[in-house]
Amino acid sequence: MSYQEKKSIMSLIGSLLVFGLYSLYVFQKHPFGSVESTDIFSFWGAFILILIPVSIVAKIIITIVFNIIFRITTNEKEPSFSDELDKLIELKATKNSHYVFTLGFLLAMGSLVVDMPHSAMFIILILTGLMSEMVGVITQLYLYRKGV
Repeated sequence: MSYQEKKSIMSLIGSLLVFGLYSLYVFQKHPFGSVESTDIFSFWGAFILILIPVSIVAKIIITIVFNIIFRITTNEKEPSFSDELDKLIELKATKNSHYVFTLGFLLAMGSLVVDMPHSAMFIILILTGLMSEMVGVITQLYLYRKGV
């Protein structure tokens, strides 16, 4: 298994772990009183705005720990450059990721059109954001295994 494949798997696990733990922590504070109160907007806004920096910091830490463990276990340095194949795979993964997020955005807006609760729009946006990241990582992993 190559460095890029291991890195993709670690990214996938890290993203799921960070999102899951953050969601468990935050949903304990969820205002379940009125479904359509104005507090629900501030809750979801805060959920998204805090999730972004938490994810960035967690991914930086996970990447550093992964590189340390990779170097210790293999006695190899991580690749310091990406070649044309890496760039092509990243481009295809980003394209698939954007397709999923665009579909999720349309579904979220559609939920408002059919008069679903406002929370449904935020949940769809957040979940499709996570799913788009997963699709990007899985696409990278698939293309590294199969080839382009």
